[in-house]
Amino acid sequence: MKAPDIKTALPGPKAKAIIERDHQYTAPAYGRVYPLVVEQGRGMVIEDVDGNLFLDFMAGIAVCSTGHSHPRVVKAIEEQARKFLHICGSDYYYEPMADLAEKLNRLTPGAAPKKVFFTNSGAEAVEAAFKLARHHTKRQHAIAFHGAFHGRTLGALSLTASRALHRAYFGPLIPGVHHLPYGFCHHCPYQLKHDSCGLECVSVIEKFLFRHEVRPDEVAAVFVEPIQGEGGYIVPPPEYLPMLQDLCRKHGILLVVDEIQSGFGRTGKMFASEHWAIEPDIVCVAKGIASGMPIGAMIARAEISTWTRSSHGSTFGGNPVACAAALATIALLEEGLVENAAKVGAILKEQLIALKARHGVIGDVRGLGLMIGVEFERGDGSHAPDAQLRDRVMQNCFAKGLLLLSCGESTLRFCPPLIVTAEETKTAVAIFDAAVAAAN
Repeated sequence: MKAPDIKTALPGPKAKAIIERDHQYTAPAYGRVYPLVVEQGRGMVIEDVDGNLFLDFMAGIAVCSTGHSHPRVVKAIEEQARKFLHICGSDYYYEPMADLAEKLNRLTPGAAPKKVFFTNSGAEAVEAAFKLARHHTKRQHAIAFHGAFHGRTLGALSLTASRALHRAYFGPLIPGVHHLPYGFCHHCPYQLKHDSCGLECVSVIEKFLFRHEVRPDEVAAVFVEPIQGEGGYIVPPPEYLPMLQDLCRKHGILLVVDEIQSGFGRTGKMFASEHWAIEPDIVCVAKGIASGMPIGAMIARAEISTWTRSSHGSTFGGNPVACAAALATIALLEEGLVENAAKVGAILKEQLIALKARHGVIGDVRGLGLMIGVEFERGDGSHAPDAQLRDRVMQNCFAKGLLLLSCGESTLRFCPPLIVTAEETKTAVAIFDAAVAAAN
C-alpha cells in the first residue's frame, strides 16, 4: 500500500455511518481528534473503511513500534493463541511470561537484579510502582511534575498533571502527592537561563518543598518521565535526571522512571534513561513493548521488591499472547529497529528544524530518536503557545493523508513506527510544510 492516497472527502460515507453509530453507543469521555475510521494497517500505512490511505506518524500513540501487523509479531500471536489464550499469571506459571521477565531484567537500565510485575497498561504499571514504593519505604508522600502524564486510574491520575481537565471533578485524589515544574528550558518556569540557573528546577525540591511542605524522610518516591510525553515531548537539560537521581539517593527516596511512551527504542536507545546513564529504582513500561497488544510492566530492583505473596496481582497482566507479541517485538527492536530510530530520527529532526527557519510560527523542534515535538507559537513576537494553530495544522495534515497527534499546550508529536524510512520522513515533512503554510 502506497500512502498517502486520499480518494474521498473525509470522512467518507462508510466512515460517517460508523462514527454516527459510535456516537450513539459509546461513552462521550473519549477524546477523538479527527474522523479516522480504520479498516486495516500494514507497516507505515493505515487504510480507512472508504479506502483512503494514510501515512502514519503517530503509531497509535507511540505503540506500534514495529509498524502495523508486523508478520513476525502476528505469527507469534497466532502460535501462542493456538496453545492457550489465558491461565492467569498471578496464580500459575507459563514460559512466555518467564521468558519476558528474564528479557526485561536484561534490558532495563541498571546492573542490579530486578523483579518484574506485569500489568495490562501503563497506568496499571504506575499504580504498581506507587504501591510498591509505599510498601517498601513505609513512607506515604510522592513527588511528580507539572506536565506529567502517568495515567488516568486514581493513583496514576494523582501523579498526572498534564492538563487540569484530566483531574477535574475526580477528587479527592490520593493525598500526599506534590507537584513541581519540570525541567523545561524553552519555557523556563523560573525565567532563568540554563547556563546560569544552577538547575533551579531540581534545587527547588530541597530549597522549598522539603523546607515548607514535606520532610524528605516522608517521601517514598519521585515519579518522572525522562522525556515528557503528553506534556509536550519535552527533553530536560542534560544535568536534570542525574541530579534528581543524586537527590533521591541522598534522602533514601526511590526514583521511579516512567518509560511508558519513551521506552522500547523510541528515542534511539532501548530506554530513554540510557541517554543520561541513570539507573532508576523502578521503571514503568507499556505502549511500544508489544506492537499493540495490551501489556505493561513495573520493573523494580530486586532489593526493593519486598512485597509479599498475594499483596498485589492481576487477572490479565502478563497475558501469554501479549507476552509472545512482546518477545517478538523486542527481537525486532534488537535486530535493528532501535538503530533505525536513532538514524532516521536524526534525519527527521534535521528536516523539521529546516522548516523552523521558514515558518516563524514554529517556536521549537525538540526530541530524541523518533520522539520529536514541534511547538507552535503566535506570530506576534510574544512566543505564546498557539494551540489553535497547532490544531489547524493537525487537521490539514489529516486531510492530506498524514496522521499526527497533539501534545502539550501547542505541540505536534512525530512518533512514527520505528520501521520508518528516510524517504517516508521526506514525504511526511513535505505534507507538514504545506499544512503549516495553509493554516498560518
